[in-house]
Amino acid sequence: MATTYKDSGVDLELYEQAMQKLPSLMHRTFTPRVVRNDGGFAGLYALDFAKSLFARNYEEPILVSGTDGVGTKLQVAQRAGKHDTVGIDLVAMCVNDVLCTGAEPLFFLDYVAMGKDNPPLLEAIVRGISDGCIDAECSLLGGETAIMPSHYHDDMYDLAGFCVGVVDKKRLVSGNAIAAGDVLIGVPSSGLHSNGFSLVRKVVFDKAKLDIDSHVADLGTTVADALLTPTLIYSKVVRSVLSRYKVKSVVHGIAHITGGGLLENTERILPPTVDLEFVRGSWEVLPVFRWLQQLGEIEQHEMEHVFNMGLGLVFAVSPYYADSVQALIRSQGLACSVIGEAVEGTGKSRYRS
Repeated sequence: MATTYKDSGVDLELYEQAMQKLPSLMHRTFTPRVVRNDGGFAGLYALDFAKSLFARNYEEPILVSGTDGVGTKLQVAQRAGKHDTVGIDLVAMCVNDVLCTGAEPLFFLDYVAMGKDNPPLLEAIVRGISDGCIDAECSLLGGETAIMPSHYHDDMYDLAGFCVGVVDKKRLVSGNAIAAGDVLIGVPSSGLHSNGFSLVRKVVFDKAKLDIDSHVADLGTTVADALLTPTLIYSKVVRSVLSRYKVKSVVHGIAHITGGGLLENTERILPPTVDLEFVRGSWEVLPVFRWLQQLGEIEQHEMEHVFNMGLGLVFAVSPYYADSVQALIRSQGLACSVIGEAVEGTGKSRYRS
């Protein structure tokens, strides 16, 4: 009997069925700069900077790129059977990094690898990616779906994302302008975001033996809802700040707080003559972090090294504009607070009491 591709675990008819549902999820994210190329081998994007959201003209445009995944948060989604929000996480992890340069996100590409053809699952994943792109104000320009039987178990999948943005050279936020006296403004996270989930899973499922649907009294919700809260996307707030205030004279640095925590991520943007001092207690540590720390008997140093502890983004700004920048952030519906300051030093971040 002849052997077919379907015998190996790849059903091309089912694959085509899944692909038919994706164009509409892409089209809803398109901006005027997308050049339609339906069915082509590549996505097309016009560098029409007159239609920019971040700046009205680009004298020396620099392309900015970022790539990331969602990590083992996917395993939590698979336990919960909830797949329509991890795509938001995927977009957020890439877009938020690009935003830290002051760049306008232009378009996004995704890579989805699955153990078997599953059209409803793929649609749910890409719907989340599409939702994230709308929130990020960038276009979902294309992607790749790879069916890899025996490489992944039937119900397993993995995600990777890629974002491209643009920034004018004179508006590039590099952190080099951070100086002693600058004020550090923290913008909250929505929860765990997409980091530290190997530790989260070990504590919640292995050590505490909780189920995905277990009710957590301290949080007033289920394990699934607590762990799968999507990562916040900060496009609108960064655009608002950079549209009103000048880079280098007001906004000196932006850091996305991801794996490695507050100290490690802010050190990435520091010049070698400046330190950052953060004051514990100057922002709200979300209940999910206190719950995990108690549940897993995790030391404070480990918590701060692994998790964002309630902070998603940090702005380093001139002290003369700190109050007005905070007011603008709050006008976008986000809380914020002064969480520290820049001092003379050697390029390190630390906590102070």
